[in-house]
Amino acid sequence: MKRVYTWAARPSERTVTVASLRQGKGSRKWTQVTANSEEEAVAADEAGIDMIICNSLNAERVRSANTKQFMTAALGITHFPTESDIIREAFRVLDLGADAVMTARSTDIVRALAKEDIPVMGHLGLVPRKSTWTDGLRAIGKTGREAFELYRKFKRLEEAGGVLVEAEVIPGPVMAEISKRSGLITVSLGSGSGGDVDYLFMEDICGDSENPPRHARAFGNLAALREKMHLERVNALRSFRAAAEGGKFPGKAETPDLEPEELDRFMELLERKDG
Repeated sequence: MKRVYTWAARPSERTVTVASLRQGKGSRKWTQVTANSEEEAVAADEAGIDMIICNSLNAERVRSANTKQFMTAALGITHFPTESDIIREAFRVLDLGADAVMTARSTDIVRALAKEDIPVMGHLGLVPRKSTWTDGLRAIGKTGREAFELYRKFKRLEEAGGVLVEAEVIPGPVMAEISKRSGLITVSLGSGSGGDVDYLFMEDICGDSENPPRHARAFGNLAALREKMHLERVNALRSFRAAAEGGKFPGKAETPDLEPEELDRFMELLERKDG
């Protein structure tokens, strides 16, 4: 663990830091997972995951539940449209304990954040929200020319001051070669094992996705457990309804009583009132 101060000047500890990521680039592997609830944040900590990433709108509850993992807060493209909006949100989540911010915006935005020494994760390769520019959801870098243009985008992001990059759905050999030639910490999502960080969504890892992407692998089966919980809930509700309709609930165990003499007193008072 690394002893650090947060951006809010609070002493804390972290699994990794920007400096340790840079020092270990090319010589070790880290893991990252999404966490957008307290339960997910705690699970990532207990499992020993190195890094977590959350929607910036969930940063407070995620950080309150997990105080040690390196946390990146993703700044929603449509939630924070202007540069001033982005800067303001970045400082808000840093004050809550985030260690970095992620944006799929332009290098101008990255440069503005980097000027304030804010660690920035960019997003290259397949950026689903911008998939109209790539003719749909597909791997990026499937031709030599496209792969080289992608490499140039990595270099521009690095030159703008980016520290990390979510590298999504890039052919494995292309990812490996770019990562070797880039100072960026490459966070591979569906881009093979040639990146510095292996990354998957929490729901995909845990088997809780209706339509998991091709690059995901389920290591659990939460969907089956949720279905079992749903059936158990429905059965419980049906039993409750039947017991209520049949006069079997509430019973003596669920109903408060009073001493016989107090009931007699109550009835006597009622009769007096009625009389």
